[in-house]
This record gives sequence, C-alpha cells and structure tokens, in this order.
Amino acid sequence: FFSERSHRLLVSEYVENGSLAKALFGGEPALGWPSRYKIAVGVAKGLAYLHHECLEWILHCDMKPENVLLDADLEPKITGFGLVKLLSREDDACGKAPSPVQLGTRGHVAPEWALSLPITGKADVYSFGVVLLELLRGQRVSEWAAVEGVPGGDQQARVNLQEIVAWFQDQTLECQGDRSAPWLEEFVDARLLGDFNRLQAAVMLEVAGSCVEDDPSRRPNMNAVAQKLLSAQDVVGSVSLRRVCPVPSQGISSLHFV
Repeated sequence: FFSERSHRLLVSEYVENGSLAKALFGGEPALGWPSRYKIAVGVAKGLAYLHHECLEWILHCDMKPENVLLDADLEPKITGFGLVKLLSREDDACGKAPSPVQLGTRGHVAPEWALSLPITGKADVYSFGVVLLELLRGQRVSEWAAVEGVPGGDQQARVNLQEIVAWFQDQTLECQGDRSAPWLEEFVDARLLGDFNRLQAAVMLEVAGSCVEDDPSRRPNMNAVAQKLLSAQDVVGSVSLRRVCPVPSQGISSLHFV
C-alpha cells in the first residue's frame, strides 16, 4: 500500500495468467484437470482463511471466476474485495442484504441476498459452489440452458442448481471397491476428452451440490469444504472412483446443457 498526499496505490504481485474466467472460458486449449482441481483447492483454502483464521470474519460477497487470478504456476489468488463485509466473531450475521446493485454477480449470488435475509459466510459458500460447477462443466452458469419444466427458465436461459443436486444424488450410492462412473462424462467439460480424475470430479460435484443448497444452514462451512477437497487432492489416475457408482436413470440429458 502506498499513500502520499492525494495518491493511493495498492501494489500486488504480478499474475501472469490473468483471471480464472479467461483461463476457463477463453477458448482453447482447455484448462487441464489437474490445474482445475488445484485451483478449486486453493480458492477453498483462501476462503476458509478469510472466514476462520482472520481476526474478523471476512465475507468476500462476490466470489466468481473473474475474481480469481492465476500466477505463473496457476496458483489461485482471490481478488475483487469491493463488496467485502467484516463480521465480528461474536456476531452471527452482517445484517440485511444491501440494494440490488451491491448483490454481487448474477448466477453466483446466494438466495438469501434476494430474500433480504441476514448474510453469513454461507453466502460465500454458495458462490464457491457455483464456481466449482463452472470448473467442472467448463461453462458459465449463465450459459447453461434451463432445466426442462422450470417456470421462466427458457426465457432466462438459467439452470436450476437444485436439479443438479437432485441429479447427482440420484447417481450416488454407497458401494464397495472402485467403479467407473460413465455418468460423470455427461457433466464434465467435453473439451477434456475424458481425461480427468473421476474420484476428484465426483468429490467436486458432491461438494458443489452441498454448497448450493437453498437453505444456508444445510451448507458446509469453508473449512469443511477445503478439507473435503484436500482429501482427494493426491489421488492418482483418471479411471478409479471409490464410493460413487453409476445408477440407472434418465441421465443428465434432461438438464439440457448447451
């Protein structure tokens, strides 16, 4: 930080690879799977630090791919703190939601903002869950076609995240040993040509589903999210998947992705 008379400057390290949005949505070549998972873990750890390690509880309030910068080694750096809220450790929430112009970014905003409910760290958890889904799918949520049968969905071209949660739960069973999971191929970015770690993808999808629950009390905190992602970080291989099995169903095609 530099301050001299009327001049105010914030100085940060140079991040060669720009934003996650550019790397993920900017075209070819597609961001590889190891980098995607590394970024997911890094952002989760960063948000967990803001929520649980700082003297005050720091709520980012605008988590999205544009606010994640990548250095030369694709290590993520959280930025975009223009909407940040500081919350005392003795408090449960940071008050009512502000006016719509301060709600963050459409598609990444937790439902409680629109309902003018008290905002806690669970709002960041929701936004992070959306980022995880975008890392998996390789598309912005705003570009996903609507779920069939959702009122108003076709006009807004939006996806019902709860349909994704329900779909994933339908595919998930407790099982013994390692199984392939062909249903994951339907969800994960097609540009990867199937070259991704199935267990890590299933963990990311499971975590994302829990993060985008409508009820904030049902979402995990960021410490739990980071630990869950870290638990699968060192898994080797792209075929093995433990505890998650394919289940006969109509498949994800009913979600009508574009």
